[in-house]
Amino acid sequence: MDEEVFNMSIRKFLKQVGVTSQRAIETAVRDGKVKGDTLHVRMTLTAEDADLDHVVEGEIKLG
Repeated sequence: MDEEVFNMSIRKFLKQVGVTSQRAIETAVRDGKVKGDTLHVRMTLTAEDADLDHVVEGEIKLG
């Protein structure tokens, strides 16, 4: 495995996840789909080719 190629590929994927997720969250908030002042979020990462099931949960404050 080439560590540099691997690292760059992960960074590219995570950047895409971050940018597209932020857009989706902003759209939900702007469209009034969020009730209250806190958005409870969960991100699940899975992989078809590996036994990978990673969950991150958090809160996004709106006000």
